[in-house]
Amino acid sequence: MSKSTEELKSLTTQIRRDILRMVHAVNSGHPGGSLGCTEYFTALYGKVMNYQLPFTMEGKNEDLFFLSNGHISPVFYSTLARFDFFPVSELATFRKLGTRLQGHPTTHDHLPGVRIASGSLGQGLSVAIGAALGKKLDGDDRLVYVLQGDGELQEGQNWEAFMYAAAKKVDNLITTIDYNGRQIDGDTEDVLDLGDLHAKMEAFGWTVLEEKNGNDLEAVIAILEKAKSETGKGKPVCILLHTEMGYGVDFMTGSHAWHGKAPNDEQLDTAFKQLYLEAPADY
Repeated sequence: MSKSTEELKSLTTQIRRDILRMVHAVNSGHPGGSLGCTEYFTALYGKVMNYQLPFTMEGKNEDLFFLSNGHISPVFYSTLARFDFFPVSELATFRKLGTRLQGHPTTHDHLPGVRIASGSLGQGLSVAIGAALGKKLDGDDRLVYVLQGDGELQEGQNWEAFMYAAAKKVDNLITTIDYNGRQIDGDTEDVLDLGDLHAKMEAFGWTVLEEKNGNDLEAVIAILEKAKSETGKGKPVCILLHTEMGYGVDFMTGSHAWHGKAPNDEQLDTAFKQLYLEAPADY
């Protein structure tokens, strides 16, 4: 059943609670980027992407999603669970021995929804391009989505992929760049400045859309729908989605400090008070 926008907004809060609970339980993981991308995942799986359950690796006649910046696995896993790919109770196994929910997504345990192992940055777009070309060969008119981090763009393979997708007119592909301006060692402009990313992507031959309010669910739904309308026109589509790392928890925003750090008991309690739900469905 399709969820209303209000239901999806409530779900973003629930997913944020899941993210924090997961990383707190094992004192490891990446809450910052996960919290910042919650609206994107909720919009994608709740409104925009056409997918089928039960999950199949082939993904014929359905849209596909590839997570490139795999360290934000908590938001990915929570989204998949909340949209019925696997039981919500399995979130309690995150990063534990024998789990299917590794710190970075893997495929060998066949977790529904995960199509590639993305522990090493910079590779997701290349895989997504291959999947998009495969759909063209198969006469499958569905789309391929990929999420990348902005710090991840410092990996050179991304730029080869950007060049290839435009040159080969891979116009059934939508990449979204989580443009939060932060990475593990600091602000991206200090570590390795990306410059005018909008102009660079256009120069590489992409249709480029930009959304400044990447933590506004309705704005994210709208920009993804706009991106869909730009497919099939001979160019791949790129969304520059400005988000705030740690969004939803005030002490986690404003710096890169929570890129890969778990909250302690007191911090978790403080965060949950900010992420209030009248009837939370915590696992």
